[in-house]
Amino acid sequence: MFKIFTIYFILGLGLKSANAQFYFPNEANQVPNYGRCITPNRERALCIHLEDCKYLYGILTTTPLLDADKLYLSRSQCGYFNQKVLICCPDRYRDTTPVTTVRPATNKTSTNLLPLPGQCGNILSNRIYGGVKTKIDEFPWMALIEYTKGGGNKGHHCGGSLISTRYVVTASHCVNGKSLPADWRLTGVRLGEWDTETNPDCEVDVRGMKDCAPPHLDVPVERTIPHPSYDPSSRNQLNDIALLRMDRQIEYTDFVRPICLPLDTNLRSSTFDGISMDVAGWGKTEEKSASNLKLKAAVDGFTLSECQSVYTRQNIVLENTQMCAGGMEGVDSCRGDSGGPLIGLDTNKVNTYYFLAGVVSFGPTPCGLNGWPGVYSRVGAYVDWIQSTLEP
Repeated sequence: MFKIFTIYFILGLGLKSANAQFYFPNEANQVPNYGRCITPNRERALCIHLEDCKYLYGILTTTPLLDADKLYLSRSQCGYFNQKVLICCPDRYRDTTPVTTVRPATNKTSTNLLPLPGQCGNILSNRIYGGVKTKIDEFPWMALIEYTKGGGNKGHHCGGSLISTRYVVTASHCVNGKSLPADWRLTGVRLGEWDTETNPDCEVDVRGMKDCAPPHLDVPVERTIPHPSYDPSSRNQLNDIALLRMDRQIEYTDFVRPICLPLDTNLRSSTFDGISMDVAGWGKTEEKSASNLKLKAAVDGFTLSECQSVYTRQNIVLENTQMCAGGMEGVDSCRGDSGGPLIGLDTNKVNTYYFLAGVVSFGPTPCGLNGWPGVYSRVGAYVDWIQSTLEP
């Protein structure tokens, strides 16, 4: 018990003022609950004693306790009652077996060529909180898309997300969009980038210590695979998603690592209304670059109906394979790249991990207009296409 109280202190659990005054017996299993609540992942849940939420209690007693799990537990606290921490526990986790310390390390037995939570979407940095500028090891799946232009000059004008040792997800308009100049060829991806003006990248921490990443990795693209139903001239840019197959497998490091896809059934169908997510990138579009440093911004999901009411003014009809987020002045995907990721956070019985919720598609011009959310291809709608398209 001393260990548990020590962990409570480390997490900051129990330090909030009590916000649950009454409890209601749960007739199904007699576990007292303190009302409804919403988890950090925006699931409906019950506020109960931490010890009664078997999977979260199992995570708490896991050694070592990962930074991502620590963050999720802290955000899940819903009160403090009779010297006991209350936690927001989803229905699907209340009756499960406690989690053990076993965590998946590899995915060699996977038949779908995609890494699973534990190998993808890892929160490796313990310095991820706050600010607009990312840390040097934050979001290690971010990719820059390289184009070779007339005269042999090269430049980066879109973003993408590493999803396996061989594939990057981006927007189809970055592959065969109508705005791409005729003499541009998509020829490569850059991985492990942070500051586009330095190589290798180095960051000085609060103690004055220099933290450096290995040199960035430029990998030729063997094949571009736009979605077969994408129409470059369409107003609503439906099916604006593409795969890039690199010419070789790459090795994962702390600075080059894949993001998870939303493989879970609930994530595949979710539209993430009102859920806080991150958009990240260098602000690169087909026309310009906004920053040399990788930036991030928090954006909230918009309901599709609310988003549709906005874009109706432009005679744009959205469909359920698309999603919207943002709408705050000066934020949105101005801090992301065309084709870059909209990043969600999820937890299962073993891992807390980042997943690719959306791909930056289009938005208002200029971007970041108040009340005008950005439009994204909803990746959950394309998981089957991605899985069926990947090759060894």
